[in-house]
Amino acid sequence: MRRGQCFADRSPEVLMSSRLLAMALAPLLGLFIVALGNGFMSSLTTLRLGAAGASTTMIGVVSSAYFIGLTLGAIFNDRLILRIGHIRAYSSFASLIAATLLLQGLFFDTWGWFTLRLINGWATVGVFLVIESWLLLAGDAKIRGRLLALYMIVLYGAGVLGQATLGEITSLGENAPFMVAGMLASLSVLPIVILPRVSPLLEQVEPLKPRQLLGVTPSGLVGCFGSGIAIAAVYSLLPLYLQRIGHDVGEVGNMMAWTILGAMLLQYPVGRWSDRKDRLEVLIMLGAACGVLSLIIGLLPLSSTLLALMLFLLGGGIFALYPVAVSHAADRASAQALVPMIQGLLLINSLGSALSPLMISPLMSSFSEAGLFWAFAVVNLGMVMFFVWRRGKRPAPVNPAPFTASATFSPTGAELRVTDDLMHAAQEHPPMADAVNGEALSQPAPRGEIV
Repeated sequence: MRRGQCFADRSPEVLMSSRLLAMALAPLLGLFIVALGNGFMSSLTTLRLGAAGASTTMIGVVSSAYFIGLTLGAIFNDRLILRIGHIRAYSSFASLIAATLLLQGLFFDTWGWFTLRLINGWATVGVFLVIESWLLLAGDAKIRGRLLALYMIVLYGAGVLGQATLGEITSLGENAPFMVAGMLASLSVLPIVILPRVSPLLEQVEPLKPRQLLGVTPSGLVGCFGSGIAIAAVYSLLPLYLQRIGHDVGEVGNMMAWTILGAMLLQYPVGRWSDRKDRLEVLIMLGAACGVLSLIIGLLPLSSTLLALMLFLLGGGIFALYPVAVSHAADRASAQALVPMIQGLLLINSLGSALSPLMISPLMSSFSEAGLFWAFAVVNLGMVMFFVWRRGKRPAPVNPAPFTASATFSPTGAELRVTDDLMHAAQEHPPMADAVNGEALSQPAPRGEIV
């Protein structure tokens, strides 16, 4: 049989899977490598600052720098990529990540570390922008669901593995974690440079402004902002709590791994549940569950096993709040408004993340380490009160499209959520009016081309 005939006899599904794997392999491999090392740096930074005797407030300030960098990069990095191109941009961002991590291992200074973490966050979201724009080109809306699932597995899988091995890496030497993370950031360039056969094109992001989002989806805005506060506190301040109650570095890494594993495994069942019920009611129950779990952890002495279980459940609930809130907002959006709305909600989530350590670290100074979980309880129960008020103001809608699990992307990667099912469901909606000037919102044309 001739080679061409053999190729022609392959089923369309096999051909599409092969094409998907070929186009998505490089960005997903690059993401896994950089996330493997960069993922545990928030925990390590917090633990080193705590061990050095830095105040809780100062730890919060340094921790917030990374999320401030993420927010600034999400707003401005697309302009840089447009000027210098994806390959050069990715190489520059990965080099900056490696340099900041290695410099952290060379010296200890709180304000110096603040600056390095700020640059690290700015460069990290640049890496995400490049990777996610490549994934958008790997397929149209019909297969974005599969791409999104792969992205989630790679991102959270790297996070779990990185946290779980933190103790073993630290045992190699005081500076070993910084060296390993820096080397991994450098190595992540290789698949991006060697493997891709795609030249992405990127347009400047124009997300909805907070005032517009408040008029269109107040519950979505509050849910995304609150989840940003909680998620950033998990990454930046939960390691400090675990350290202060007596866990060593390896145990802290394992507890963090259980928390992120809960985020990875519980999103899908929570999402299926939200497809069958009013999503605002799901947000109410999720917020209430997270509030109760926070109070239990803050009030009761727990064994290590029980604490790991509680953190697994709390992580699953906190990380599920964001995609359910976005899905709730998307239930009311038109097809033309989906992308700018999701991008706007992502920036609101990033703003909450940037403010979180600055707001919560003083509570840990005033109420001891348990102040972290008082803050979790206040944030979640405050969201519950707002959602209950909104339910009284507006009847429950029919969920037109299935839930889509997701992490917090860059604004470009947020378009991965706009799957074929979501687009078809939104086609039946009337155009969503701009809450400020009443003009219909439009969606930018698809990005990129294959070369």
